[in-house]
Amino acid sequence: MRKLFFALSLWLLVVGTTSAAPGAVRCGKLLDVRTGQMLSDQVVTFDSDGVITSVAPAAGNAVALDLTRATCLPGLIDVHTHITSDPVHSGYAGLGVSVPRQAVTGAKNARLTLLAGFTTIRNVGASDFTDVAVRDGINADEIEGPRMLVSGPPLGITGGHCDDNLLPYEYHFKAEGVADGPWAARAKVREVIKYGADLIKICASGGVLSKGDLPGTPQYSPEEMQAIAQEAHNLGRKVAAHAHGTQSIKDAIRAGIDSIEHSSLIDDEGIALAKQHGTYLVFDIYNDDFILQEGAKVGMLPESIEKEKKLGRLQRENFRKAFQAGAKIAFGTDAGVYPHGDNAKQFGKMVEWGMKPLDAIQASTINAADLIGWSDKVGSLEKGHDADLIAVEGNPLADVKILENVKFVMKGGKIARNDFSR
Repeated sequence: MRKLFFALSLWLLVVGTTSAAPGAVRCGKLLDVRTGQMLSDQVVTFDSDGVITSVAPAAGNAVALDLTRATCLPGLIDVHTHITSDPVHSGYAGLGVSVPRQAVTGAKNARLTLLAGFTTIRNVGASDFTDVAVRDGINADEIEGPRMLVSGPPLGITGGHCDDNLLPYEYHFKAEGVADGPWAARAKVREVIKYGADLIKICASGGVLSKGDLPGTPQYSPEEMQAIAQEAHNLGRKVAAHAHGTQSIKDAIRAGIDSIEHSSLIDDEGIALAKQHGTYLVFDIYNDDFILQEGAKVGMLPESIEKEKKLGRLQRENFRKAFQAGAKIAFGTDAGVYPHGDNAKQFGKMVEWGMKPLDAIQASTINAADLIGWSDKVGSLEKGHDADLIAVEGNPLADVKILENVKFVMKGGKIARNDFSR
């Protein structure tokens, strides 16, 4: 039996695996993200469906894959991505990107995201259901990528952040997610679910990277958001609201929205409301660096860069305030504003602005899993969960930036990356 395991070990290390099979991974260290304990010499076993059957101390030397010089963690989760977007398509350059090209871009970015250790993502906004196509391609094992929950086109008001305001009047163009008024918004919820949306994304306030609006100003009304939340919940979907503005954040929470994206100008009352309603806050506090340093080079509008200059530091200060107050926070980065695959760069910013490394890791594991409704399958390494496992060299509880250099990625028992075999 030991010879059989040894032969299997060599085969896996040399050629990797393209399909799930019963197996085991031996970890020198394993982070229990629920307790914060760093466990030594643990073996994670999984079945042919890629589901974990046990996590236990090693007993003997026979395991299929040896990661004894590594630290293992659950696969990471990013709850705010734009998988079919790239920063080089910012501003007017985006008008030249076709729908088929967006889908191809999404396939490329999905692979980069998975290789970076993010085995699950929530995509909150993509044109023409291109994120649905990428999700379905991944689920059919036709392309590589993380598990995906997708929103399809985001819902918003005419001329708002979720519209496209770059073309002049004679084109009479509206983005496919535009819906004004409670009943039109309800109909749009039904439409995007019809064509494959797992959740609903809305724009409650203005934004940074849109033309002609202001991040702090309300867009969707409380009545419209209440109608959207009720319709989505009736149909078994959660709602994520883009909301920078103070009033819009509070209106969205009161309307029953499940998560507030960006949360930039949240005040003490908004934080208290989020705690009262159990609403998750998502702060994308890394991409401020990218926008200010690289935005002009990739074609972001000058007005967008000026808006970011006024907003970025306030968002980070409010992130610290919300965390210290005990609000629920999930890890979301706005990937697509910066290059995909750099998602883990946000961990360092979260620690810089008030979290401990474990807090930041929990935001991207158990908290994120709770927000997306998948706590029973992702976000921790335990029996009954999918065998989504990453490994790094060193201790991420001592230096969270280690997560920017993931060496091993397994999703559902299938190895996507193994730099330890080199």
